Amino acid sequence: MNSATHGSFLESAQATLGERGLTRDAELMEPWLTDWRGRYHGNAIALASPANTAEVAALVALCARHRVPIVPQGGNSGMSGGATPDASGTALLLSLRRMDSFRRWDEDAREVVCEAGVILQTLHDAAAQRALRFPLTLGGRGSATIGGLISTNAGGTQVLRHGTMRAQVLGLEAVLPDGSVLDTLAALKKDNRGFDLKQLLIGSEGTLGIVTAATLSLEPQITGRQVVFAGVESVQQAWCLLLLARDRMGAALEGFEIIPRLALESVLHHEPASRDPLSDRHHWYVLIELVTHDPDTAPLAEQTTALLETALGKGLVEDATIAANETQAEALWALRDGISSAERAHGPAVQHDISVPPARMPDFIDQASAALEDRFEGTRAVAFGHLGDGNVHFHLRAPTGATGGEWEEREGKAISAAVHDLVTQWGGSISAEHGIGQMKRDELARLADPARLTILRGVKQALDPLGIMNPGKLVPLASSPQAA
Repeated sequence: MNSATHGSFLESAQATLGERGLTRDAELMEPWLTDWRGRYHGNAIALASPANTAEVAALVALCARHRVPIVPQGGNSGMSGGATPDASGTALLLSLRRMDSFRRWDEDAREVVCEAGVILQTLHDAAAQRALRFPLTLGGRGSATIGGLISTNAGGTQVLRHGTMRAQVLGLEAVLPDGSVLDTLAALKKDNRGFDLKQLLIGSEGTLGIVTAATLSLEPQITGRQVVFAGVESVQQAWCLLLLARDRMGAALEGFEIIPRLALESVLHHEPASRDPLSDRHHWYVLIELVTHDPDTAPLAEQTTALLETALGKGLVEDATIAANETQAEALWALRDGISSAERAHGPAVQHDISVPPARMPDFIDQASAALEDRFEGTRAVAFGHLGDGNVHFHLRAPTGATGGEWEEREGKAISAAVHDLVTQWGGSISAEHGIGQMKRDELARLADPARLTILRGVKQALDPLGIMNPGKLVPLASSPQAA
């Protein structure tokens, strides 16, 4: 784009969005040009902040006419660089944070229509005021937006019972790459008019369109919960405990997280207020959440105690504690939620978000950890997360004394390739819940089967022939060396 065209585009964009809707102020833009992990930094022609869907549609149509790339952004809390522009400075950074309204609540149907900029914690709080809840949560709930969660098909700690974001979306509204608006907000139980277009957009990371609003499914507010923290000898025992809990507790089982001793020690060291819940050290820990909607919560407490007694009798649990109140329950969950920040504070590491078939995860953790620690001398594997979903966060810590930044730059690519090779051999995915973004795009091209790549590229070309929607993210280029 030459300078005259450049100026014409910015002038038209400013007229479309108004004074609040467009800025080129470097200081205001700077925080949004770097990803949450600090790995990617880019530049943008401007930061656009539309106030409604009509403004988004007009802006996208304008970008299509001027061939201006668009990088949509929610809370900028993604893990794969999917919302960061490249360094060219030719892209428009599009923030949906001003679009933060609840358009409609239907308590009887347990549905809410909310805009893409609504923060997850805000949704939780608003639902609670109506004796309802949105059954998806994660550590970044204070900054993650609904649009971002949809675009990456986010998971979190309640997927075991409720599924990923894909399962919570009953309908959505999105602006397509030509500026047209797709409206599927109606929460239809049956609709056989061809492809499920909302599902096509969920998880597409802004490469096919911009989600502007969604109809979300809600659940009744829980009346009671039991939170258990247990020490176990191995991941295999944790898996057997999960199967026992599923059989005994059924739908009451809402969360099941595994934590290795290494990760717990990081949290205890870097979070001064944290305390070890158990008196003795254990190789692994399990955090279990059980819930009820029954006003009489006594049966849940009795069933939880019986579950632990059975687990102890079977030798699946070495020791355990049950939170006596909400304060203790939140303290136990804080140990799990604090792992990511504690691991960052601990030192350099190469981090991965992977999945394999759930029943194979215990053996994968053991065998992959041993293989990688043997191959990369001095490293330590740390795997934690959602065992019941077959999804763990798999980190490889740097050797003692390694310099942060330098070590990752030198070893990171080889380590990630080795991890992804193992995951692929075990029939898994290199991205379980954080998206492909720009970080894993080349690895997707290297490891994905040809049919998957053909479909990804074909859909992208069909919906975004100009290639303006979040370029360089998710979809590998057919001409890239890795995709050859």
